Amino acid sequence: MKLTTRITCLGLGLIFQSFCLNAESLKINGFVAQGIVQAKDSNFVNDSGDVSLKLTEVGVNSAYRINPSLRVAGQAVYLDGGNRYPDGFRIDYLFLEWQLLNSANWQIKTQIGRNKNYHWLYSSTRDVPHTRPSIVLPQSLYFDVFRDVAIGVDGLVLMAQTHNNLGEWDINFSYGNSRISEEQKNNLLGSNTTGKLRHDEDTQFSVYWRPKLSNFQLGFSLLDADFSYHQGENDTFFTGDETSQRIMFNLLYQGKSWEIASEVMRERVIVENMLFPGFTSDVTAEGGYLQARYFLSNQLTLLTRLDIYDRDRQDRDGRNIQTLSQGLVPGYFGLMDQATVGVTWKFAKNIQIQAEYHKIKGTGRLAPIFTPNTVLNADKYWDMWAVQLMYWF
Repeated sequence: MKLTTRITCLGLGLIFQSFCLNAESLKINGFVAQGIVQAKDSNFVNDSGDVSLKLTEVGVNSAYRINPSLRVAGQAVYLDGGNRYPDGFRIDYLFLEWQLLNSANWQIKTQIGRNKNYHWLYSSTRDVPHTRPSIVLPQSLYFDVFRDVAIGVDGLVLMAQTHNNLGEWDINFSYGNSRISEEQKNNLLGSNTTGKLRHDEDTQFSVYWRPKLSNFQLGFSLLDADFSYHQGENDTFFTGDETSQRIMFNLLYQGKSWEIASEVMRERVIVENMLFPGFTSDVTAEGGYLQARYFLSNQLTLLTRLDIYDRDRQDRDGRNIQTLSQGLVPGYFGLMDQATVGVTWKFAKNIQIQAEYHKIKGTGRLAPIFTPNTVLNADKYWDMWAVQLMYWF
């Protein structure tokens, strides 16, 4: 039995055993969100581009404090997002948290199991609909096809918080891997693949700094992830490897009426042997977004965002993609830029509705990535809108 499986079983056993001892220490929350969405002239949501109800999110999360140093937490969800990610049930996270140090200046804790990703601005909250700034996050960094991998990994997390004369600091480290489902593999590589895609290793590190007497937060994060593909029978792909190395910088300003958020990244992607023996690709992508939210009141929030992504910083218009494919793949598959406007109305204590519109140029973040669908994505310019009603308890 794998270590992560043992940890998961141990965590479940601790939850049920401890619940019988002290039900007051158990917290249970949940959410239900249903929406309507349309992404015309693309396969972002469905293959037809028609209006769709595939905007469903249902989840239950709980946390139990065993003692002042130990805590167990987990979340199970059902998702239906069309082509954005595989539909169905999954465990987003389930971990045992241990407080290693709790002093006047330092708080250090570790999490073991299926952990959350604490390294990006919205990576730890994207799994709960009413905590996101928008229904669809900026795809340059929060690539929906990689949603389940980016949520967190099976392994170990170390988190430290401290403060000094410069301000408050958060330091995070994580190591582990994730299981990639058959549906997720097809979204990444295409439906003609018969082999297995594995997430072998994922290492991340991040630092956040909040200066004293300031409304600003600054941070950066590093990611090094290794994947391997093992060829199947009658496969269109070959056994090979992929490595992603990303550096990200972020800024967050939170005022009384305004919130400004921005993240930028540079990601080196190395692919070896997967398309054919001896094949090597080494490109560096760049992307980022600038987002502003204005709080008209406690109930009404306006959002605007500009999001930019280039698959190859040395080929921003995608000419190399078009040349190498002998014109079969248009250059706009090498980029994806979008402008977004949205509004959130919280008309009850635990009920809100979000609506947003996206104007998009390029298809560089549409699935499948390795085998672009040029038939369903025949337009360089396309748009999307979505409305989602959310309830939580």
